[in-house]
Amino acid sequence: MITLPGAGHSAYLATPPATAAPWPAVVVVHDLFGLGDDMRSQADWLAGAGYLAVVPDLFGGRAPIRCMQGAFRQLAAQRGPMFEEIDAARRWVADRDDCTGAVGIIGFCMGGGFALLMAGRPGWAVASVNYGQLPKNLEEVLSDPCPIVASYGGRDRSLPGAAGRLGRVLEHRDGEFDVKEYPQAGHGFMNRLTAASPLTPLLKVFGVSYDPEATADARSRILAFFAAQLHPGGAAAR
Repeated sequence: MITLPGAGHSAYLATPPATAAPWPAVVVVHDLFGLGDDMRSQADWLAGAGYLAVVPDLFGGRAPIRCMQGAFRQLAAQRGPMFEEIDAARRWVADRDDCTGAVGIIGFCMGGGFALLMAGRPGWAVASVNYGQLPKNLEEVLSDPCPIVASYGGRDRSLPGAAGRLGRVLEHRDGEFDVKEYPQAGHGFMNRLTAASPLTPLLKVFGVSYDPEATADARSRILAFFAAQLHPGGAAAR
C-alpha cells in the first residue's frame, strides 16, 4: 500500500516480478466493494503480465455503503473528486522512473463506468471497460475515444443491451475497439467477491456471479489489446 501524493488517499501498487523496468502502467478502478482483496488480485494479475498497476482507494478508507450514493452522483455528473483522483493516479504513475509513460485504465462495475468516461478524455492510451454503466450522452462522451476493449454479461440484469449499444457507437469512431458480450455470464463475472458486506444482498438481485470461462477469455482479450496499445509501436496517449 502507498499514499498517492496530492490526493492524500491510499492506493495499492503492484509491480511486475520478472521483467526489467520501465513498464507501461494501468490504473485499476475498483467496484462498489472498494479496494479489497479482489481488486488487489486484479492488480497482481496485470503486474504478472508486465504492467505497473495502481488501484487508488476512491472511498478514502470509508465503508463502501457510505460512498455508493456519492460515487453514482459523480458518475451521473461526469465530474467530481473521484475523477480527479483517478487522473492524479495516472499522472503519478506516468512520472515514475520505472514507467514508460504509457498508461491505460481498467475498471469493474462502478469502476467500469469511470473507465468508460475516462476513455473519452486526454491522457489515456487504452481503456478496458468491464460491465460499466453507459451514460445517456454516450455518443458525446465517446466523440474521440482512446482504444476500448469492453466485456459484458448477457445475463446482467442491470445492464441489458449495454454491449450492443456501446458497440454500435464505437463502430462509427475511427479508433480501435473490441466489445464482447458473454451470453451465459452475469454482472461482475470477473470478480471473486467473497467478503461479507452490507452490499452482499445486491449480488443476487443483479445476478452477480464469478464465471471462470468468461473471465479467462476476457482476460486474454484485454491483455492482447493492452499489448497492442501500451508497448512500443502501440498507440500513444491522446
